[in-house]
Amino acid sequence: MTTRPEESKEIRYLYRQLRTLTQSYILPEQWMAIRRIWKEAKADNQISRPYPKVHPLLHVMQTAYILAQEMSTRRSSVEAAMLYHPDLLRVLDDDFLQQTFGTSACNIIQGLKRIGELAQKGGGTESENYRNLMLSFAQDGRAVIIMIAERLNAMRHIDDYPEEMHESMARSAVMLYAPLAHRMGLYAMKTELEDRSLQFSQSEVYQEITRKLAESKQVREAYISRFIEPIRAKISEAIQEPFTIKGRTKSVHSIWNKIKNKQLTFEDIYDIFAIRVIIDAPAEKEKALCWLVYSIVTDMYQPNPSRTRDWLSIPKSNGYESLHTTVLGPEDKWVEVQIRSTRMNEIAEKGLAAHWRYKGIKSEKGLDEMLTQIREALENRSDDDDFKMEMYSDEIYIFTPKGELFKLPAGATVLDFAYAIHTNLGNKCVGAKVNDKNVPIRYRLKSGDSVEIQTGNNQQPKQDWLNFVVTSRARNKIKQTLKENVQKLAEFGRDALMRRMKNRKIEFEEPYLMRLVKRFKHKTVTDFFAAIGEGRLDTNLVIEAYLEFLNKDKTLPASDLAIFSAENYAYDAAEERVKQGKDDVLVIDQNLKGLEFKMSRCCNPIYGDDVFGFVSVTGGIKVHRLDCPNAAQLRERYPYRVVKARWAGQGEGSQYTATLQIIGKDDIGIVTNITSLISKDFNVNIRSIRIDSTDGLFRGFLTLVVSDAHQLAQISKKIMTVRGVKQVIRE
Repeated sequence: MTTRPEESKEIRYLYRQLRTLTQSYILPEQWMAIRRIWKEAKADNQISRPYPKVHPLLHVMQTAYILAQEMSTRRSSVEAAMLYHPDLLRVLDDDFLQQTFGTSACNIIQGLKRIGELAQKGGGTESENYRNLMLSFAQDGRAVIIMIAERLNAMRHIDDYPEEMHESMARSAVMLYAPLAHRMGLYAMKTELEDRSLQFSQSEVYQEITRKLAESKQVREAYISRFIEPIRAKISEAIQEPFTIKGRTKSVHSIWNKIKNKQLTFEDIYDIFAIRVIIDAPAEKEKALCWLVYSIVTDMYQPNPSRTRDWLSIPKSNGYESLHTTVLGPEDKWVEVQIRSTRMNEIAEKGLAAHWRYKGIKSEKGLDEMLTQIREALENRSDDDDFKMEMYSDEIYIFTPKGELFKLPAGATVLDFAYAIHTNLGNKCVGAKVNDKNVPIRYRLKSGDSVEIQTGNNQQPKQDWLNFVVTSRARNKIKQTLKENVQKLAEFGRDALMRRMKNRKIEFEEPYLMRLVKRFKHKTVTDFFAAIGEGRLDTNLVIEAYLEFLNKDKTLPASDLAIFSAENYAYDAAEERVKQGKDDVLVIDQNLKGLEFKMSRCCNPIYGDDVFGFVSVTGGIKVHRLDCPNAAQLRERYPYRVVKARWAGQGEGSQYTATLQIIGKDDIGIVTNITSLISKDFNVNIRSIRIDSTDGLFRGFLTLVVSDAHQLAQISKKIMTVRGVKQVIRE
């Protein structure tokens, strides 16, 4: 591996900077050990240089510098970062690392090794399952911090990598590393990763927003100045401590998200900037001064109560502390104001590492507490981002031979995994190869296992399979197949009995069937015929019992015989509901027999909707609303499978689930007003309520159980009368 003169110069410069930054916590002999490792690896040709413009040693030093300078990490993290190179990770011995750098650094490097092995398996590095599995492999949360720093370093020097890699690097930066940085409170790095990703993935969008920000810079700065000056004067009168007030422009990626998700233009976004008040106060006075500044700001400008966020009383799990409010400033523009201390601001910029540097780590117990909080931050699900983590102890992540990744609950077996892939694979499963080792279907899997399912043509689900599977999917599929098998046996058994009776010229009369079921101690007719079909019940015994009942009834007096009137006989013609012909109509009736039909989930039709039927490939019929989003496509592509349909009878007594989307102004009590109205005026159940509130806009999703479309229309009309509601849309 050759080193160019300019690279040697930068390596020497960074080395001096790192020695200065870490002199209080990394001993000279440990730096000498790191230098020796790199020197020996280079001499033995163990270090490769796959990208001509990326020098391996310079890259790890840049990453270590980010950790020491920008993330405030300490000894073990910086040492591990200096050894974070794939070639070194393969050759470094754990015992050597333990003796040279200690347990903490060794644990981090082991985590980095495991993640490196995981990455080689593939599995879609941007998927949520991959993120969760990666974190479980890391074990030590500081390994994740190093990975974030390494990716940030790579994005800062992305032009040094081949152009064909830029798209995948940008995608993983925004989908994997930025959410991780957010979860750990590294907001500045999260923003930079997102912006740099957008710069390379959608350069035209990035350049356009950047240009508009530059054009509006003077206007924004003038407005911020008008907003800040009266606040600055009031705060100066009220407190003695030093403070700063500055404006903060929303990131390019954040602006793009708002434009894309809310279908706005750049000019429509009113909260492009925010104001940050930072008070240089001692710890014991921080909260009181922050609340004092809050009262000053809200006295001067009208606050939006729904946009107040108190992370002073209860900080976020990643250590973030701040007080946020949104107020109506001059020219009726909404402005977000963030109030925090100098300490809080550094934690907001540098995350958990800065939080724990303020607290001080003076013992192993303190270190354990820090690592616990890092893990809790990574697992926390309460934040309003799209990176929802599950608890490691409750989940495992399994690879297929092709590298696809599946999430299963802890304790899942080979059979659970087979059913997770496909029902037929589960039904025919006889075992598996787990990491190239043969195991039975009961074998319990572990995270990271690579599993190849083995099948047998003669295999069928067994009743005892229900005793060891843990997933509801596997359990339901096993029960369904067992039930289908029983049904097939029952049909076979009935045919066998009828055929034997016909051979003996005995006419079978249905009234005796339940007496036979009871005689042979079966709970249902299906079980009775299935026992015949499986051979557990001899047809000759059944016929003898039948003749016994028949002969006994023939000896009874005529007065004892049951008399049936034609009035009590009901002919079921439901099987003829669908006939051939262009004017044929499917009549939808809850009591319809002999024909399988289902309400389509894409549009959830309810009684009273204008509907049509669509014949599925399995032979059943799915009922769609005429205004279903898929209706036009179905009619265009498969006109021969479309059937006219109408509802039969009355909707009374039936129950259907329907969802309404409600949009309006985010006023206090709007949800209570809507639910109270429904409870008071309509006799319906509210199954679920989901509410989103953003920038003064209320968006609610209300799932109801109604009897028909007319009732749903009445409810929608009534909701529109609630103050603040602008629109009601049926989902």
